[in-house]
Amino acid sequence: MKKGCKFGTHRVIEPKGILPQPAQKISNDMEIFDNEILIDVQTLNIDSASFTQIKEQAGGDEAKIKEIMLDIVAKQGKHKNPVTGSGGMLIGTVAQIGDALIGKTDLKVGDKIATLVSLSLTPLVIEEILEIRINIDQVDIKGKAILFESGLYAKIPSDIPENLALSVLDVAGAPAQTAKLVKPGDRVMVIGGAGKSGMLCLYEAKKRAGVTGQVICLQHNDAAKDRVMNAGLADDFLVADATDAVEVLHKVEELTNGEMCDLVINCVNVPNTEMASILATKDDGMVYFFSMATSFTKAALGAEGVGKDVTMIVGNGYTKGHAEITLQIMRESAVLRKIYEELYA
Repeated sequence: MKKGCKFGTHRVIEPKGILPQPAQKISNDMEIFDNEILIDVQTLNIDSASFTQIKEQAGGDEAKIKEIMLDIVAKQGKHKNPVTGSGGMLIGTVAQIGDALIGKTDLKVGDKIATLVSLSLTPLVIEEILEIRINIDQVDIKGKAILFESGLYAKIPSDIPENLALSVLDVAGAPAQTAKLVKPGDRVMVIGGAGKSGMLCLYEAKKRAGVTGQVICLQHNDAAKDRVMNAGLADDFLVADATDAVEVLHKVEELTNGEMCDLVINCVNVPNTEMASILATKDDGMVYFFSMATSFTKAALGAEGVGKDVTMIVGNGYTKGHAEITLQIMRESAVLRKIYEELYA
């Protein structure tokens, strides 16, 4: 077997000398290098911002969605949405392990795994799209993928259904980062709190902020209010348009008596919500942008423009222990698990 770079640079076709994620095209030849793992792919979980954009481009037509996805992979050798720049993740079965990794990995051929690295850097071949579950961003395919030596993964647990595990692991970074950031007594608002990543963040925020804290769910309508509040995920539910920063500012001011939030977590999958997040945060507070629709330029220049001294964190999808933290939520909360099984599995 040929020797490969730990980070997969040997797969980069264009432009040379960069990592696979920012590359415009990578090799999806499925003959593995000595430090790669070949996966028989079962399901792709497309990043929410990416799949929303693809659905809009296709006008909701499933045949056109297939065309768009196949075209992305044909041109790039991976599924990196050219508009959003994001990917998603997959589940599949280990088909082959490179010689250099034998004895160095706990995986064996036949193991069912979820990759915890983005499809935007993962060599992928789609032989056939079998089914599109349009409401939960999942696509069943017949195909193959490559996991690099540096690639993160989680074995699919036996006590959690595969599609449920895939759904929550796709956003595992959000609740795990929330667990790190929230302190007892904090006032926390989750924008898009009734969504897939949002409810996990609400759960962790409630647990970490404790009885002296306040957790606020902000949504664009009240359709999910009963679900969120009956599950005990939030103390308050705000309805506002997150693209209207002034509306959000006034509503948070009213709810908090002008004190604003210690931490705002942005989980929405639409652009132009940066300023609502910033204005809802108190001076010296923190904003965690988990959303892949976030513009760094808008956030940085916007905060400067309104004189807000806030710490802003980019939504790194990885933090230590993120897979186990997220799966543990499904084990801890029967109520939340039932919601996710109904909505996302």
